[in-house]
Amino acid sequence: MGHQTDLFGASDEAPAPAIPARVAIKIEVLREQLNRWAHEYYVQDAPSVPDAEYDRAYAQLQALEDAYPALITPESPTQRVIGAVMPGLASVRHALPMLSIQTETDTEASGAQAFDARVRRELGLHEGDAPVQYVAEPKFDGLAMSLRYEGARLVQAATRGDGEVGEDVTHNIRTIRQIPLQLPADVPALLEVRGEVYMARADFEQLNARQREKGEKTFVNPRNAAAGAVRQLDAGVAAQRPLSFFAYGLGAVTPGEEGGPAWSRHSDLLQQLKTWGFPVSSLVQQARGATELIAYHQRIGAQRDGLPFDIDGVVYKVDSLALQRQLGFKTREPRWAVAHKYPAQEMATRIEAIDIQVGRTGKLTPVARLAPVFVGGVTVTNATLHNLFEIRKKGVRLGDAVIVRRAGDVIPEVVGRLPGPRPAYVPNFRMPAQCPVCASHVVRERGEMNHRCSGGLFCPAQRKQALLHFASRRAMDVEGLGEKLVDQLVDADLVRQLPDLYRLDLPTLAALPRMAEKSAQNLLAALQASKKTTFARFLYSLGIRHVGEATAKDLARHFGKLDALAQASAEDLLQVSDVGPVLAQAVVDFFAEPHNRSVLQQLLACGIAWEAPAADAPQPLAGQTVVLTGTLPSLGREQAKALLEAAGAKVAGSVSAKTHYVIAGAEAGSKLTKAQQLGVKVLDEEGLRALLGMG
Repeated sequence: MGHQTDLFGASDEAPAPAIPARVAIKIEVLREQLNRWAHEYYVQDAPSVPDAEYDRAYAQLQALEDAYPALITPESPTQRVIGAVMPGLASVRHALPMLSIQTETDTEASGAQAFDARVRRELGLHEGDAPVQYVAEPKFDGLAMSLRYEGARLVQAATRGDGEVGEDVTHNIRTIRQIPLQLPADVPALLEVRGEVYMARADFEQLNARQREKGEKTFVNPRNAAAGAVRQLDAGVAAQRPLSFFAYGLGAVTPGEEGGPAWSRHSDLLQQLKTWGFPVSSLVQQARGATELIAYHQRIGAQRDGLPFDIDGVVYKVDSLALQRQLGFKTREPRWAVAHKYPAQEMATRIEAIDIQVGRTGKLTPVARLAPVFVGGVTVTNATLHNLFEIRKKGVRLGDAVIVRRAGDVIPEVVGRLPGPRPAYVPNFRMPAQCPVCASHVVRERGEMNHRCSGGLFCPAQRKQALLHFASRRAMDVEGLGEKLVDQLVDADLVRQLPDLYRLDLPTLAALPRMAEKSAQNLLAALQASKKTTFARFLYSLGIRHVGEATAKDLARHFGKLDALAQASAEDLLQVSDVGPVLAQAVVDFFAEPHNRSVLQQLLACGIAWEAPAADAPQPLAGQTVVLTGTLPSLGREQAKALLEAAGAKVAGSVSAKTHYVIAGAEAGSKLTKAQQLGVKVLDEEGLRALLGMG
């Protein structure tokens, strides 16, 4: 029954509450913000705030309008889909509006429960009634698209725009190979397919790599790269950017009474789209009731970081089309669908400091210390800036407001700074000249992006890595000195530098957790045995940048003595086979660092020694390159390699026109084939023995 009015026009309905001025002002401020952010996102493809910040402001405006409905206007962002047509692209009025879907910002299970409860309430269902059947699908982070087919031919593609009017981008959409230009003859005379244009993560990374190579601007994320490609006036530009498409629904379609299709379920419609040749995500599935919606949300959330494309949530739709019609719409949003988001992976914060982190290999990484911000389910206070060149490219400085991204277990990173003037001049960040951990010189090789600490044998940050490499089988071969024991020795401050290994004693080792006296004796014996080595093994064990096993052997063979190598200039090093300018400079930098020379002197004082090669040792294969492939009858691969190197040969891993011999055993593979193609001489084990003069 309606309310009653007396003879004097007075009503028994309660008067509308007074509207505080501060509320009206707050609503106008929120509307202005949302309209500006939406314009940046939808029109300029250059968002200045993360999605989560937009969603938070939108929810705040909705709450205020719900409390004060008299302030709702048709122009409010909550009352219409926001967007506009880009200048230069023709306008398209949608036959059926492309509506937005209500967003459920509660990222926990209760978000799915709340949606199911609303649907059941609207349908008048009770506790004992059957669960509602839904279709659940990923919420792709791309650009909504409507494809119009007439007579089975693609005649128009349009963006969503403001929901009523979009942009004609047919010329660009035709370049997407996933989208059929011609459909089977049995399709309706009029068919509008709705879906999402997106860019796969791998394609996005390759695109940015190409942009960097050309010295051009890189893109912030796949969504913006896709949107920018779709809105190009030149289809040739769009064709060079790898775009993809997923179909998820229909717009206008020939009605059933005119010979059009008559589906009963949304899931049937999707299956028909697949039959007609449209890509539909394999992650779409049916779900019964809130329990299965929750399970789907959790399962897709667990897969999110490993998916080949970006998503920011999942979408639930009532499967029955009859029930969809019964539920209808609320303002401009369907009551039968909702977008259930995941925790934001991008948020805005501020850089409070920039520190330097020294990694296990000596790489110096600038790290932004941030005002704490909740991103991707955790509070983030630090984010990597990668290197100096990334900082320059992103234009980031101390005190800047920035966007931070976190995806799963990936280290958080600063995506870029938010636009706006700085309150005062802030100088560009500069890398330190000395390592902040050990004060060794910081170096950067020509053409390299990263700065590195040159004190590899001394720097505490590199201690564990240096010890593990030093003790490895192909280096000093200290059996029993593995990662867990190295962690114990370093964490207990028993080993600070390599020479400290040779100063360990039985009581100290035996006292370590899980280290019995027998194990301690075995380690001490292995350390003692390692003191007798070769010059090449010792060089390799030092972990000099770019010096692998083969190079260490070349250097040992060429210089013969450690002093001669330590005093060699870059020009001297360039005389060694296969040593180029970068490697030569790395060796010079290593021996120029006083900390490294000190560690070398201590190692030699601990008793490490090697026999000098005999001056008259025969080198019948000096200057020749040999490749081993397959299994020899009696010689192991390492044994054959050692014999060849003792004869002066260089043992390579691949066959080229410069290869002198290929030694082939059983099950020789592609190396033998290539040798035969190039005319390289092939020997078996008997031929190898003859070559080495072994009889």
